[in-house]
Amino acid sequence: MKKHIVVIAGDGIGQEVTAVGKQVLDAIAKKYNHEFTYDTALIGHAAIEATGSPLPDETITKSKASDAILFGAVGHPKYDNDPSAKVRPEQGLLGIRKALGLYANLRPIKLFDELLSASSIKPEILKGADILFFRELTGDVYFGERGRTDDGNTAYDTMIYSRYEVERIAIKAFDAAMTRRKKLCSVDKANVLESSRLWRGVVQEIATRYPEVEVEHQFVDAAAMLLIKDPKRFDVVVTGNLFGDILTDEASQIAGSMGMLASASIGDTTGLYEPIHGSAHDITGKGVANPLASVLSVALMLDISFGMKAEADTVVNAIDAVLKAGFRTRDIADVNTPADKLLGTEQMGYQLLQQLIA
Repeated sequence: MKKHIVVIAGDGIGQEVTAVGKQVLDAIAKKYNHEFTYDTALIGHAAIEATGSPLPDETITKSKASDAILFGAVGHPKYDNDPSAKVRPEQGLLGIRKALGLYANLRPIKLFDELLSASSIKPEILKGADILFFRELTGDVYFGERGRTDDGNTAYDTMIYSRYEVERIAIKAFDAAMTRRKKLCSVDKANVLESSRLWRGVVQEIATRYPEVEVEHQFVDAAAMLLIKDPKRFDVVVTGNLFGDILTDEASQIAGSMGMLASASIGDTTGLYEPIHGSAHDITGKGVANPLASVLSVALMLDISFGMKAEADTVVNAIDAVLKAGFRTRDIADVNTPADKLLGTEQMGYQLLQQLIA
């Protein structure tokens, strides 16, 4: 099978981890006799430095012509402490999601038994947790009207949702629930927010089409507590853009590290696959970033966009084998990790490739 992939490494450690992800794609292509071709494009701070825009038109054009996108990260510390900056790296990520119609962000929270001790949560609470988040991507406060009053002393961001936005993400979440444990939790703040009351009403309507799926509704504050108290109660979780952003980062601690979590941003055409971690400039260039989230994003790409389930399973099994062998990057290591098992980014990639070519 022939597929064309655009690699948008972005900023910071995005450059380092996507390099490993591409190596894994090449190994899978060779192992299964596929042909993967590649192109590259700019986004974020790297794009601002080169073109003045966080999302050049060329990046959109290349992305629309691809079968899938392997994405790294966006962000740079020079913008973090400058709230007055009008052009920001994150605008590139929001912009490409909008340009490609990527309205659903899938974030699997699945634990490897070997990493139960990497989390600050007790292993007996974590073991067996397997959650699939559906975060809506094109609405909410990130896209609503925003501004400041003339005197600059009051600011506002509008949380806004339309029925169709809720319907399409809910349908994808219910479809996924039908392939899993047939449990769905919708997270909102319907006791306070009018947009959440619309959200809950639409989800309830969609639920009537899926009588086999057990549905519960949780307020976001309660859901945040339950994720830590009893993560195994959740199967599929669907929620809005802001709540999903926060909850999935919280859920990263269930897996022990953000370096272990992949995501897929999908719509009705090209999908974008990325680790959920940021650009992490504090470790950029040191060769210590965990590439496993990028590699797990490759597995999602193979499965969701290319329909290559066996190939995706091969990637996940390779990660499992490397972890079982005791290899760790520093974010998932503990005091008992031997020095010769503590690997950098490229070394972890090498161990994965050894598993894939075996």
